[in-house]
Amino acid sequence: MSNTIRVLCLGDVVGQTGRAMFQKHVDRLRHELSIDVVVVNGENSGSNGRGITSRIMNFFKHNGADVVTSGNHIWAAREIYHYLEQHDDLLRPANFPSACPGSGFTLLERKGYVIGVVNIQGRVFMREHVDCPFKTMDSLLTYLRTKTHIIIVDVHAETTSEKAALGHYLDGRVSAVVGTHTHIQTADEQLLPQGTAFISDLGMAGALHSSLGMKKDVIIQSMITQMPTKFVVETAGPLVMSGAYIDIDMGTGKAVAIERIRIIDEALSVSSIEED
Repeated sequence: MSNTIRVLCLGDVVGQTGRAMFQKHVDRLRHELSIDVVVVNGENSGSNGRGITSRIMNFFKHNGADVVTSGNHIWAAREIYHYLEQHDDLLRPANFPSACPGSGFTLLERKGYVIGVVNIQGRVFMREHVDCPFKTMDSLLTYLRTKTHIIIVDVHAETTSEKAALGHYLDGRVSAVVGTHTHIQTADEQLLPQGTAFISDLGMAGALHSSLGMKKDVIIQSMITQMPTKFVVETAGPLVMSGAYIDIDMGTGKAVAIERIRIIDEALSVSSIEED
């Protein structure tokens, strides 16, 4: 549809495994689905499944990401602080303290239109003390709506109830609200009454037979014993990558369609992805 823009949103990329899936499949998706913008959550893309580095950001950009969002693990690799200060293609949650490096939103141009991407973090069952995501979005939209009416929001939050509440709160004021953080793709994609596309969680890129991309045996043992355990990224296949693509009317900024995607790869090896 020539009067629409299509945005592909992908869930949390976990370690080398998730990066391998992104590298192999995102370019094909971009061409087959006529994707205009790719937004991916990269806060777990480090080799240990936490954090992101400037080298991994270069990997994402080289392989087709336009904007990388994050969440509560953004500070895991201290080296990324400088990158956040110098670039606007990696976001940290907008409701983090203003003194934190980086920004919670960015603007880019496609097809002659400006598109806004926002990263916000929830508060329910999250350890970090952050500002109210609802009030933060109100403040941001006061500015962003003077620049564009095409706005994508990544809500990095633990509970579906908080994500749904924020989706309805922003309905009609943003183009899409997509959830990240829980690594499990939900089946509740929908167009809200006022024209905002919504899904509680996009899912992840990582090992299918794992616990949120980590080796399941280690996590099971930790849950049984309640002892501290070092989580390790699962690299054995099959691998999965999930998310959703959203069609947005460029004239109104309203979403006209949202479709889930889920790719399972039985044969992919992660050996070609370099350590960060």
